[in-house]
Amino acid sequence: MKSTATLGDLRQWAIATLTDVSPSPLADADRLLTTATGADAAALRAFPERIPAAAAQQQFQAWIGRRRRGEPVAYILGEWGFMDLELAIDRRALIPRPETEHLVEAARAVRGQRILDAGTGSGCIAIALARARPDAAIDAVDRSADAISLARANAERLGTPWIRFLIGDWYTPLGARRYDVIVANPPYIGADEPEIHQGDLRYEPREALIADADGLAALQALISGAPAHLTRGGWLWLEHGHRQGEAVRGLLQIHGFDAIETRRDLAGRERVTGEHAQRRPAAG
Repeated sequence: MKSTATLGDLRQWAIATLTDVSPSPLADADRLLTTATGADAAALRAFPERIPAAAAQQQFQAWIGRRRRGEPVAYILGEWGFMDLELAIDRRALIPRPETEHLVEAARAVRGQRILDAGTGSGCIAIALARARPDAAIDAVDRSADAISLARANAERLGTPWIRFLIGDWYTPLGARRYDVIVANPPYIGADEPEIHQGDLRYEPREALIADADGLAALQALISGAPAHLTRGGWLWLEHGHRQGEAVRGLLQIHGFDAIETRRDLAGRERVTGEHAQRRPAAG
């Protein structure tokens, strides 16, 4: 485009460029344009005749090229919003999504001084809970050292350095520790599911997305191991695929949980299932 392109010209070009490759071309164009130019969303509409600096235009056009090739906006910018947080984000971890906010809300609604975030990724869940409950002792576990490095940096930058980060597979690094609340957004997509080859998921870490047993293997491991790490009256909350609610409730019942609740996302789909422990299981 010409260096004399206005905000309006750039916006319309970006929307047209992304229409056939992105599910949200307008939102993508606006987020990238505001970041590149420093103009806020209101200015894009109120002053479309403004001409951004040439360097900003070049940056914006390069970003749109990357987005057209499928790269997620979050990875292009290196940051992404989650609840009231602005997280650093890159290909070491999943991009936080609105569905996971329901998991945080479920955990915040119950009492508990000891909290475990199993499979922390970017740290978004642990950090959101730590900011809501600064008096709580929070552990965050992930088997990826790269993800833990990202999560720890996010925690320090966002003012929650007291979160303890541990590297390991689910409950492995915890020893005999017990928690009042366990939360997890584990991998729950089956290896044969077509969405793994579509959209932003193509760029995200596969080990954080894909699970065996039709996407249920990680959920089963979390459920079966939870009794040994829950205090009496503790809560377990899990995010899952919108078609997995019945299977997750069945797994909870098999492992002796009976006060089961499933919450729906804004689209009305089953998304988060949890259980209020009725008794402390015998230590294994």
